[in-house]
Amino acid sequence: MENRLIYGSYPDIIQHPEQARRYLTELTQSYLYKDIFSLGDIRKPELVEKLVQALAFQMGSEVSTNELAKMLQTDSKTIDKYIDLLEKCYVVFRLTGLNRNLRNELKKSKKVYFYDTGVRNAVIQQFVPVSLRGDMGPLWENFFIAERKKRNHYNEHLCNSYFWRTTQQQEIDLVEECDGQMTAFEMKWHPEKKAHFPKSFLEAYPVKETVVITPENYLDTLMTP
Repeated sequence: MENRLIYGSYPDIIQHPEQARRYLTELTQSYLYKDIFSLGDIRKPELVEKLVQALAFQMGSEVSTNELAKMLQTDSKTIDKYIDLLEKCYVVFRLTGLNRNLRNELKKSKKVYFYDTGVRNAVIQQFVPVSLRGDMGPLWENFFIAERKKRNHYNEHLCNSYFWRTTQQQEIDLVEECDGQMTAFEMKWHPEKKAHFPKSFLEAYPVKETVVITPENYLDTLMTP
C-alpha cells in the first residue's frame, strides 16, 4: 500500500520496485510529455511542466485557471487548453463540483487529480515515506478517487462523479450518481478519524449510501462489481 501511494502503479515499477525512483524520474522528464507535445500546438513546453508541478501541489484542492494563469504568467485559455491535453493523455483528470439544489453550493468549481500518484510525487520529487508526509490526506484522496474511476471504467459502471462543497466549507470528497441515486464517499487515511456527511447534503439529494474509505476497507469497495 505505501509503495503504491508513493511510487504509483506503473507495471515496470510493480515488477522492479528497487528502480522506482529512476523509472519515474525518466518518465516525468521525457515520456510523460511526448504525447502531449504531439497532440497540440505547444508553443511553451516548459509551461506544461510548470503547470503539472502546480497541479501536483494543489492536489485535492479546488483549482482556479485564473489563479494558475497568474502564477505561471500566462492566460486562462492556455491553462484550460493544456489541462485538456493532460486529460487526453491520461496524466490528470478533472472532477467538477456538484451544485443543483443549495444556494450556498460552490459554482463552477473543479479539482484536478492524477491518474497515478507516483507520477504526481515524481514531478515535485516528493518520495518521503508515508510516516513522515504532510500530505497523506490529499494523497489518499487522490489514490482512491483515481482507482475508483478506473474500477468504474473497467466494469462498465456508468455514473457521474463529483465532489461537493459549500461556501461554509462543508464538503464531501466524492459523489457518484448512478440511475438517479447517489453514493457519497469520504476518504480517511486514519481510520480512527470520524467522517461527517452534512445533513444539508443528505436532505437535498437522493443519497442511497454513505461510505467512509480507509486503508482497511478500500479494496472491498474497489473489488465489488
